[in-house]
Amino acid sequence: MSVKAAVVGGGNVGTQFAVHLAAKGYETYVYTSKPHLFSHRLSIVDEKGIEKLHGEVVATSDPREAFEGAKLIFITVPAFMAEETAKKVCPFVICGTKVGLVPGTGGMEFAFSETLRRGGILFGLQRVPSVARLKEYGKTVCASGYREKLYLASIPSAECRACCDLMTQIFDMPCGSLPNYLAVTMTPSNPILHTSRLYSLFHEYQKGTVYAHIPLFYEEWDDASSDLLFSCDSEVQKICAAFSEFDLSDVRSLRLHYESETPQHLTAKITSIASFRGLETPMCSAEGGYIPDFSSRYFTADFPYGLSILQQIALFADVKTPCLDKIYEWYASLANDPVHFSYEKYGVCSREEFVKFYSR
Repeated sequence: MSVKAAVVGGGNVGTQFAVHLAAKGYETYVYTSKPHLFSHRLSIVDEKGIEKLHGEVVATSDPREAFEGAKLIFITVPAFMAEETAKKVCPFVICGTKVGLVPGTGGMEFAFSETLRRGGILFGLQRVPSVARLKEYGKTVCASGYREKLYLASIPSAECRACCDLMTQIFDMPCGSLPNYLAVTMTPSNPILHTSRLYSLFHEYQKGTVYAHIPLFYEEWDDASSDLLFSCDSEVQKICAAFSEFDLSDVRSLRLHYESETPQHLTAKITSIASFRGLETPMCSAEGGYIPDFSSRYFTADFPYGLSILQQIALFADVKTPCLDKIYEWYASLANDPVHFSYEKYGVCSREEFVKFYSR
């Protein structure tokens, strides 16, 4: 009998994960608000449109149908949807159920903490396996630039190796274990990559400003964006260094991740990455041109559930972060006092409580 698995979210990453699961023989369910748009057969294609993998799934909007009896559940929705999603998923978690957060940043470990109280296991990927872009919703996704290796952390940490073995089996790629979940939370990916780029592009934006064209987010990346990103990256590394209680050596500086020592090297690296090509800056039409799309996940997730979290961790570490603060204050001035993730909401109000949570 095949093992039941569920994927929450029918977007880029959710569709990709569903195909990999189904291709490996899992009885795969996709929980989505639009099941009527899903084909029974999903596929992954490469950049040339050549099919590389396919599998059969069941799409549903019924939580019981999707999650009851599932041994493995992947969460691929943005962080601002985490609490709402957890209320639908967690009632069906039983002892031993593995809930994977993809990626594991954005405070997802707190939104899904009921999983732990029910005897389940939480694990979060440090980064997604590859770039994934839907070609046709509910049918086909293009996946390119697969990583050489995945990394994840789990709560409790003793289950990390088993979760790594599971990911290796599903994706046919090695997966390394991280010593603590904080190494996932602190990963300097979209929370500083997207936000620093958006600040560089739009920091002079005011209501009524209209832009003549939509710049390519990565292919037209510039040295000013690189310089700011490196400054943010340095602040993240200072936060890591302030937590002697944890091994955070796997929170690699972006200088190492992108093999770039100078802003100019970083610009050349980012603009040359094939899987980044063609991605436009999130903007929407306005009279006379275009304006930033503040409804994009780049804004609604990466600032309040990304950059804000790093700022709060910096407070626990007593580390100054002027660049992170400057970027977030700019966003907050545009978003008009946005809702954001709060450690205090989950009862974590001191360094001691913070360390206790991530030491499990």
